[in-house]
Amino acid sequence: MLSPRGVTRARQLRPLRLWPRRPWGDGSIMASMQTTGRRVEVWFPKRLQKELLALQNDPPPGMTLNEKSVQNSITQWIVDMEGAPGTLYEGEKFQLLFKFSSRYPFDSPQVMFTGENIPVHPHVYSNGHICLSILTEDWSPALSVQSVCLSIISMLSSCKEKRRPPDNSFYVRTCNKNPKKTKWWYHDDTC
Repeated sequence: MLSPRGVTRARQLRPLRLWPRRPWGDGSIMASMQTTGRRVEVWFPKRLQKELLALQNDPPPGMTLNEKSVQNSITQWIVDMEGAPGTLYEGEKFQLLFKFSSRYPFDSPQVMFTGENIPVHPHVYSNGHICLSILTEDWSPALSVQSVCLSIISMLSSCKEKRRPPDNSFYVRTCNKNPKKTKWWYHDDTC
């Protein structure tokens, strides 16, 4: 907009606020954003809804979606996982926490183990953070929640020895709560 003197002036915008508009359950996830006194409707990506249904209807072996985790928010899921038969983790139960940003699928989800039982593995820290390249720099929008689950199952299944990463205690003391903010160094393909 031009002022009377011909100088360009930036339009003043109030900060955007995102809040739930409709409860989960009717199949539509919608939020409202407020800018300069008017409402703008924003739909969460259909891709996330599609992946949620795929995980509910056809989960990877040993994985089930914790239905309670998605009742209030489609952006945070808990996936219950059981160790694959014939592996070091056979019969063990774990939980994976998936958090999705508004930029999903262009931005990878935040994925970590949660709960009381964190697997002892050379690429899993005791705070639940997972050192797996597809969760950070090798992420592609072509990947899905199911492909992440399969990669984690494969990572655990190929483990030959249960042990923590060598720098576990230092990392857990100094890391950010969000594993995506860690600059991982991928140097070991043997586990």
